Amino acid sequence: MKKRGKGIGSMWYGIGNTGLPNPAAAFVEVLGDGTANLMFGAADIGQGSGTTMAQIAAEVLGMSYEKIRVTWGDTRVTPDGGATSASRQTLITGNAVLRACDQAKATLAEVAAAYLGCMPEELRFSQNTVAKIADQSVTMTYQTLMAEMKTAGKMAVGAGYYNPTTTTLDPGDMSGIPYEVYSYATTICEVEVDSETGEVDVLKVVSAHDVGQTINKSMVEGQIEGGVVMGQGFVLMEEIEVSEKDGSIKNPIFSKYIIPSNMDVPEIYPILVESKGGPGPFGAKGVGEPALIPIIPAIVAAIEDALDVQFTKLPVFPKDIVAAVKEKEAQEKSGSH
Repeated sequence: MKKRGKGIGSMWYGIGNTGLPNPAAAFVEVLGDGTANLMFGAADIGQGSGTTMAQIAAEVLGMSYEKIRVTWGDTRVTPDGGATSASRQTLITGNAVLRACDQAKATLAEVAAAYLGCMPEELRFSQNTVAKIADQSVTMTYQTLMAEMKTAGKMAVGAGYYNPTTTTLDPGDMSGIPYEVYSYATTICEVEVDSETGEVDVLKVVSAHDVGQTINKSMVEGQIEGGVVMGQGFVLMEEIEVSEKDGSIKNPIFSKYIIPSNMDVPEIYPILVESKGGPGPFGAKGVGEPALIPIIPAIVAAIEDALDVQFTKLPVFPKDIVAAVKEKEAQEKSGSH
């Protein structure tokens, strides 16, 4: 018999290394042709940090995204970015990029202000143009600005680093400030469970995440969707089988270690909740690991809701569901007598 159930999972998650220094740095140079070279150490492993950092630089410098040339993760030329872990790169490397670009922008603004006859703080950099905030008709292009920079013998370069404000944890009571900022999320899912075969079909998922300020909407939504599917595999399919004899992994290939395919992916509705004012660039937070966490208890709770049984270990395989259902039926039958 197929039964449906709903489950909810919520989480809060610290961004960055726990109570430890974990700085990152960035370099930037605005070139004479109105483009910029941006260098940072963060490794982009598919989550899109290269795109995110380019967008941050483009926003600060008032350039179009296409004019930012990115070099990342090259230890010969880029400064250290720290590990791509702990959902930290947007917060930490992002702030380093922002500070480096602010430094370069200060030199640009000084020269632009002299040309336009105003103070540097009266200028807005946007769309490859510099304009007076009070009078948008008073403008200069980046091409003109860089010509003026050359005449003045000045270069627009910047270096910035950022280290989250944290404290170490007290070894006695573990008090302290382990993270500068936290991300929050709630995920709701609906499943259909076949009580006879134990098969679980995840039907729909709604996953809402406090992301601070969204930098790239598509990438954040993609991370949430990817986290949902990863959590689905964690709950229903994935198990590392280890040999008791020598500790070797018995299923090291994908024909034996099963993960979700595109045929398993449910309907996913990511919701981005913006709560501005955080310490990240423009208020952004990390969303890498938070995308994964709440779906796991949500799926388990939904299975339990459908069957009125509890599961205390993961993954929950069909055989586990069938056994749990039979045990429940046996208890009910014995209780009726």
